[in-house]
Amino acid sequence: MSTTETSTDTTPETAAQSAAGPGTETKPAETHAFQAEVAELLRLMVHAVYSETDVFLRELISNASDACDRLRYEAIAAPDLLADDPDLKIRIVPDAAAKTLTIVDNGIGMSRDELIENLGTIARSGTRAFLGKLAEAKDGTGLIGQFGVGFYAAFMVADRIVVTSRRAGSDAAFVWRSTGSAGFEIEPAGEADAARVARGTEIVLHLKDDATKYLEPWEIERVVHTWSDNIQFPILLVGKDKDESEKAEDEKAEDEKAEEPRQINSASAIWQRSKSELKPEDYATAYKSICGAFDDPAITLHYRAEGRQSYAVLLFVPSGQLFDLFDPERKSHLKLYVRRVYITDDATLLPPWLRFVRGVVDSEDLPLNLSREMLQNNPQVAAMRKAITGRMLSEMETVATKDPDAWAKVWQSFGKVIKEGFYEDPERRAQLLGLARFTTTAGENRSLAQYVADLRENQTEIYYLVGEDLDRLKANPKLEAAKARGIEVLLLTDPVDALWTSLRLDHQGKGFKSLSQGDVDFDLVPPVEEKADETAKDAGAVDEAAVIAAVKLALGEKVSDVKASKRLTDSAACLVASGLGPDRELERILSQQNRGSGAKPILELNMGHPLVKVLAGGSGEAERSADIALLLYEQAQILDGELPDDPAAFAKRLNRLVTRGIGVG
Repeated sequence: MSTTETSTDTTPETAAQSAAGPGTETKPAETHAFQAEVAELLRLMVHAVYSETDVFLRELISNASDACDRLRYEAIAAPDLLADDPDLKIRIVPDAAAKTLTIVDNGIGMSRDELIENLGTIARSGTRAFLGKLAEAKDGTGLIGQFGVGFYAAFMVADRIVVTSRRAGSDAAFVWRSTGSAGFEIEPAGEADAARVARGTEIVLHLKDDATKYLEPWEIERVVHTWSDNIQFPILLVGKDKDESEKAEDEKAEDEKAEEPRQINSASAIWQRSKSELKPEDYATAYKSICGAFDDPAITLHYRAEGRQSYAVLLFVPSGQLFDLFDPERKSHLKLYVRRVYITDDATLLPPWLRFVRGVVDSEDLPLNLSREMLQNNPQVAAMRKAITGRMLSEMETVATKDPDAWAKVWQSFGKVIKEGFYEDPERRAQLLGLARFTTTAGENRSLAQYVADLRENQTEIYYLVGEDLDRLKANPKLEAAKARGIEVLLLTDPVDALWTSLRLDHQGKGFKSLSQGDVDFDLVPPVEEKADETAKDAGAVDEAAVIAAVKLALGEKVSDVKASKRLTDSAACLVASGLGPDRELERILSQQNRGSGAKPILELNMGHPLVKVLAGGSGEAERSADIALLLYEQAQILDGELPDDPAAFAKRLNRLVTRGIGVG
């Protein structure tokens, strides 16, 4: 449940029930307990202190706006829903005497069942993760709105909330009440309440003593201007009618109102305005209003497409990370309008690997009754999707070229997601690889263009190493020969890296080559210093065949092969994958999901290392040789971030070799 769905989500069953007329929703007043997650959320909100409580009004206005949007959409098929009151609007009514702030909309409204479902439960994945973040955060308001909990933010400023709602087309209205403690009560609305709410929802907040500033007109205007100025419906600030006692004191003012309602937001579709009319601060305000954000956008894309299709686009790339970025559904967060009529807030107009982009697309050509199925399969939508994705990538390329530091921050936040496009979108793969930034043995935020420009003499491939931890990768012995020859290596630590590197890609004609898979030969690349080849010269006197045979005998089926290594210069051994199967890191990930190939690794030995030379000596008992061979294998496992197959046996073996001495000279 998104923040906007709090007051608007319906199902066919509840919609039919509420539209059925009198007698279908006449259940007596009942008391209900909150869902466990709601109770915990309210406890955190009531007892925590947040520095930015304005969020409550933004969220309630956003909910009211979506209620109006959804009514306008349903009225396409059922015009009678709007017939009695066609002017959709949102009213804010402060009452200083009663210490109440009321937010009223004449949108879709809620039935009894919808009030219970929408205001008593949080039906959204990731809620528990949100609660954990909220409990840890010093200021949790930056998280509200990202996990479908916007309505409950009102309990930060109110100790009691009364919601009266009537679903469009229904004769029955209901009242929902809660103090934000254990639960809520709901009952049919009385005659006065029902008469007051002819359609839509009225939310009355009984404000806490420390929140009465929100009764001041200037404070309400400030919040609306900051967060909700671009809401598409008029937001009216309403002065309270004079009560009967006031009228009696002044007969001349018997019918006078305290203040006429006045609109306090611009209610303009900023995406329909010309770029020349707008300033950076206008875009920043629109971003916060449209996307429910607190940060400033890192990238803003605003344009109008003309030609075979006509549509306006206003897209934003956030400057901070998003907590729902890895939601399994990988849903888009673009709002789609058709001729200013709201259609959906998760239009699939960008690929999943751009799901962090927020904003609005407003089409002049799509049918107003566009369904989700049509949205997926409509050829016009497919053309829009392709064009919008291309423009977004072009804008990213511009930022990456003109402001590398800004792009580095965007990549740090969303690079893990963009990398999904490396294997999902072959058409744009080259473009995405050009946008990528990597940590390498030569530095941070390195582009592949920089890598290729700095290739060593006779180097024909782009080398990389995949793992879980950057520090462990930097210390990995598989880098030794590459370092000795000044070869730059990409250090890849995102889980997605194990997937896209398995595709055998290339960039500018240079293929990608893993240092932990297959054979690696740097002989044609000159060493940085002559001493880099000393280990290889020392290795010439070793009986490689005897060493390999002894190690194979000791390890048995633990490895698929044992070879002399061309990757190592200092370390004794390392484990690599064969050139035919998955890389070591991908095999590890697949094995954790019970999908591994079961392929055994290859043990590579540095024939110039003193420990390996002991095996070549041919002296000593067989038990010691077996211990050394197993120690080499287990040492390589540890360097790859794995535990030895039998840690207890490893400890005993190591102790035995240390106490007896191994004759290493």
